[in-house]
Amino acid sequence: MNTQLVHSTLLGAALTLSSMACGSTTPTQQLVDARRAINEARASEAAKLTPDKLLTAEQALERAERAHEDDAGSSEEAHLAYLASRKAHIAMAHGKIAAAKETETQADAKYQSELERVANSSQSELSAAKNELESERARRAEAEKRASAALASLAEVAKVNEESRGTVITLPGGVLFPSGGSTLSPSARQALGQVADALAAQPVESKIMIEGHTDDRGSDTANQQLSQARADAVRSFLVERGMPPDRIQAVGKGESAPIAGNDTSEGRATNRRVEVVVSAQAKTAGTPTAGSAPPAPGSSTANATPLR
Repeated sequence: MNTQLVHSTLLGAALTLSSMACGSTTPTQQLVDARRAINEARASEAAKLTPDKLLTAEQALERAERAHEDDAGSSEEAHLAYLASRKAHIAMAHGKIAAAKETETQADAKYQSELERVANSSQSELSAAKNELESERARRAEAEKRASAALASLAEVAKVNEESRGTVITLPGGVLFPSGGSTLSPSARQALGQVADALAAQPVESKIMIEGHTDDRGSDTANQQLSQARADAVRSFLVERGMPPDRIQAVGKGESAPIAGNDTSEGRATNRRVEVVVSAQAKTAGTPTAGSAPPAPGSSTANATPLR
């Protein structure tokens, strides 16, 4: 594994130099996305737990970079870059699964320790405790199995992170909606179908918040309205797929919560997103519900430029 990590590090440096060398020619969007995905994979569990998968993704990116050098902007470059991006997301998914397995191993060790502790109890107490622990272990194993399967499927269409507010599933706006629109495309509905399946595996007491986000192009009001419309569209789809309406809320954040700079096209594309936040905590009073939005900035929409 150490040899693979060294290879991965050297290959990463080579890819960086390659990117700098071809910086004078604009890459395809697919190559930009692939570079970003590889960087995310290098910072994820994949770098430590599944370096072979990361190495495969980096080698795929290297082929895309060579295609860029040979014929910048070509369909070959775009195709190879797309494959590299997918392999990067698969590497991250396998990394998360490996991390989950490590957690399960630690939980099993704790389980064994607990069995030893209760061994000194009376026979009736031991029997009751053992049954309870076995049931809990079975429930945990089944839940982890469902979570791992859901994570592996979502890696193809979304990015999943654990944050203080809960599990955050981030979907690029370009995957879900046409430029300036809020109507889900057939491919978007297919991607959201995978998200709906993953959400169905969550505990029934969990709450789901759909957040729409935009970049800073156009007026505050236009961005606020568009982000709310998109959040509402995603909520409606999830309800159609059987999610209880009282568990799901939708809110438009407009351009108020960027996660990247808006001074580059790549940064703006990153900010145009929909986030599905899954939390076990009940929402406090006053949280916007589906179809509602915080007061929009006072700028007029007369000359607003729709979100791209």
